[in-house]
Amino acid sequence: MSTLATYFLSHGGGPWPFMRAEFGHTYDKLDASLRDLPRQIGGKPKAILVVTAHWETARFTLSSSARPPMIYDYSGFPPHTYQIQYPAPGDPALAGRVRALLQAAGHAALLDGQRGFDHGTFSAMYPAFPEADVPIVQLSLQHGLDPLTHIEAGRALRPLRDEGVLIVGSGLSYHNLRQFNGHGAPASHAFDAWLRAVMALPPQQRSAALLDWENAPSARAAHPRAEHLLPLMVAAGAAEDEAAHEVYHEDDFFGALAVSSFRFGAAAG
Repeated sequence: MSTLATYFLSHGGGPWPFMRAEFGHTYDKLDASLRDLPRQIGGKPKAILVVTAHWETARFTLSSSARPPMIYDYSGFPPHTYQIQYPAPGDPALAGRVRALLQAAGHAALLDGQRGFDHGTFSAMYPAFPEADVPIVQLSLQHGLDPLTHIEAGRALRPLRDEGVLIVGSGLSYHNLRQFNGHGAPASHAFDAWLRAVMALPPQQRSAALLDWENAPSARAAHPRAEHLLPLMVAAGAAEDEAAHEVYHEDDFFGALAVSSFRFGAAAG
């Protein structure tokens, strides 16, 4: 497998792939984009590193269990969504490799042998790899949510792309849960338009713009906290010299919101 592209995926809300009856066609576009991911990368990767918006630690931390448990990090959903299993294996060796790369770049990193798959991981990976047969390691965000720190972490992880490891930043391009309705539409559209324009910039200009994301239109209305945007910084940093490509976009998510996902680097073939 040639050098893999990296991804920032807007992963949707809660355990949506397991709630088709409840959500109807709400997630059809996102589902189609995720199902297309193996085609874009030319098949199944050797392993996947998921930078998850749902895990923040004082130092970068890797899930290192060979058999990760499940974390149902949501509330108010139907009982069956607390029984979901996504039995993809972990990869302790990859966790160690990622830790070594981060440490070599000056970033302290730890291993966590108890951490399970949160919904930012299993809800994004299930549509793409429903057989759960690709090993997955999760990488936390670092407290402080500093954009440069996360872009630098992505830079450090660049070698993984030549080792068959797919780097996925799992977040949401709009994440203001208190306005996750028509009231959030103006901010989501303003920020999403800025983000899509930034993704079209030459790579070095793109990095500079991402570092200054708080000055984007409606930035803090779209992201009161940056945790669902920061996985994008890691994915972008790991493919910093390569063009970005929009792989998912809709203007009427939940009837009103604008959301997007991006690939950094060329598709296979």
